[in-house]
Amino acid sequence: MNTKQQAGERIRKLRSEINRHRYLYHVLDQQEISDAALDALKHELALLEEQFPEFLTPDSPSQRVAGKPLAKFRKVAHRVRMTSLADAFSADELRAWEARVRKIIPREHFSYFAEAKGDGFAVSLTYRKGIFAVGATRGDGMVGEDVTENLKTIEAIPLALAAPDEMRREALSRKILDAFPRVRKAVERIPREIEVRGEVYMTKQAFARANREQERKGLPAFANPRNIAAGSVRQLDPAITRARMLSFFAWDLVTDCGQETHEEEHLIMHVLGFPTVPLAERCDSLNGVVAFYEAVGKKRESLPFLIDGVVVQVNEGRFFERLGIVGKAPRGAVAFKFPAKEATTVIEDIIVQVGRTGILTPVAVLRPVPIGGVLVSRATLHNQDEIERLGVKIGDTVIVERAGDVIPAVTGVLRRLRPRNARAFRMPAKCPICASPVVRRGEGNEAPRRPSTLLRAGGSGQGVSVGYYCSNVHCAAIQRRSIYHFVSKHALDIEGLGPKNVDALLENGLIRDAADLFALQRDNIAELQRFGEKSAENLIAAIAAKKDIPLARFLYALGIPQVGEETAMDLARRFGSLESIRAASLEELSQVRDIGSVVAQSIRAWFGAERNQKFLARLARVGVRAVRERVPRRAGTLAGKTFVLTGGLESMTRGEAKARIRERGGEISESVSRKTDYVIVGSDPGSKFDRAQKLGVATVDEKEFLKLLK
Repeated sequence: MNTKQQAGERIRKLRSEINRHRYLYHVLDQQEISDAALDALKHELALLEEQFPEFLTPDSPSQRVAGKPLAKFRKVAHRVRMTSLADAFSADELRAWEARVRKIIPREHFSYFAEAKGDGFAVSLTYRKGIFAVGATRGDGMVGEDVTENLKTIEAIPLALAAPDEMRREALSRKILDAFPRVRKAVERIPREIEVRGEVYMTKQAFARANREQERKGLPAFANPRNIAAGSVRQLDPAITRARMLSFFAWDLVTDCGQETHEEEHLIMHVLGFPTVPLAERCDSLNGVVAFYEAVGKKRESLPFLIDGVVVQVNEGRFFERLGIVGKAPRGAVAFKFPAKEATTVIEDIIVQVGRTGILTPVAVLRPVPIGGVLVSRATLHNQDEIERLGVKIGDTVIVERAGDVIPAVTGVLRRLRPRNARAFRMPAKCPICASPVVRRGEGNEAPRRPSTLLRAGGSGQGVSVGYYCSNVHCAAIQRRSIYHFVSKHALDIEGLGPKNVDALLENGLIRDAADLFALQRDNIAELQRFGEKSAENLIAAIAAKKDIPLARFLYALGIPQVGEETAMDLARRFGSLESIRAASLEELSQVRDIGSVVAQSIRAWFGAERNQKFLARLARVGVRAVRERVPRRAGTLAGKTFVLTGGLESMTRGEAKARIRERGGEISESVSRKTDYVIVGSDPGSKFDRAQKLGVATVDEKEFLKLLK
């Protein structure tokens, strides 16, 4: 922030917006923005209040736990306040938290206890004389709601604490009792009343089943498992709660049973019959905590339930109590969050980029913000229609999403945070590169499709049917990006010919289009600033090696609108040669898997254009030839199965994974549908994983995928 006055105004608006969303969620069971987006707003507020402490007030959202509870349940006062946790979004912020802890207990030796942070709904369970008596929600931290009857329907919550013989009957409990004398002593003399706190959640499998049921009834799909868990616990009819198949794990023993560490609390709760957080570990140092966090992150997508980070707390109870509470949260604990797929930031400007098809794409220049472990400073706004649909203005606070293989995109606007000087954006009348007139194409009776649909349609993101285009087919930006695409990894994959080298060749007048690359001589480029004799020789050899190119790669390299990698592969399999594809009718093209009338018309239009025919002739004259590929036999172990990949794999590239699936007779698709057999989920998956859950499509992690390949 530039001035104290600007900071004060921003803080005021942030508080108002956060209070509103917290009320929607905690009181009305409604949610307008994601948890990640709300976390980002709260984090920004906390940082601003730390920078400008004169604006910190007791009623700030950073000093509160939640809103007031609904009146439809009996109120329950918590004997011990149910606090929330401060967040850390990086290892540096975690170390800053440790430094604050060390200021209060500088010389004492202590350990940490780290546990996976479930993304569910917090509840408190009270047992009297060993019998489950009262179950309550968090509410405002001091007063919650009595949801005992609903919680009784959750089988993971014991209706009675384990008896001594039951403790000894279970192998792990017996091992715990033998190894930890304090735990054995604690369970031998449990107080008359005991309180345990934990998380009600819905498994991914139960979530998919619930959405299938919603679809069967003609009702809208649920947004996420956490919303269902929260709404189900607070139903007046316990039968609805039972039908949702919720689960539970415990993470806190409030009652003093003689435990001295948080680790012992987990052990006591397990012995008493509570499922505890399955991923938990005592760590002697913060480096151990970070290692645990990274290990849990790798397992995250394969877990049967959702987690959003790791809870870290000072393990020794006496130190934890001495640290006390500041504002809403205990000083001795912090939520170390996984990198968010969404965050909020401010649009500082909107610029326009020209793509290889000539389409103009508005791009938001952002106040840099970390999302998914990457500092994001730009995000696509897709087109003018999307800008108008979102209501985006320069200066707005927006929600930015970065998920899986999808480039960062603006997905929402927080209009209540809009400054007075926010400015509207309009597409330019002239191309920003060549100053030629900009034209709007694709207008007609058909309504524009949403950007997400457009990106899925062709696999390459080039299937936009309505948009603004540069009218000059020879625009330098169009030519430049077409060459970038032609030599890219999934097209001809020419080693040593990245964007910077392409730029050098263009700027020195050595090439006009991709066909000119194959006419280059070593002496043409050896004297350029970026090249020497050896590097020039290597580049000429790399280009020559790509004259015979597999048909599917060649088709993809041409940049035909709506023809991505998979569509190119399907065309190559169906027709076998470039000549057959050029001669195919609309009807023949439409019969290819996943190719409808729109894609078929796009293919026919591209091959029918005189400019493209001349380009193909130039490629032929310099010796470039599309060769038929060997089509794998269908009688493989994966024959008849359709796969979709999302996220990164550790043991192979995505291209290698696709090749191995095809070798075994399987099919690859770019989008998830009911016809999909498996979605392979790697690290940082995108929206395809969410869609698979909604449709109930089987998801497999990398380990399970490798088993399928065997």
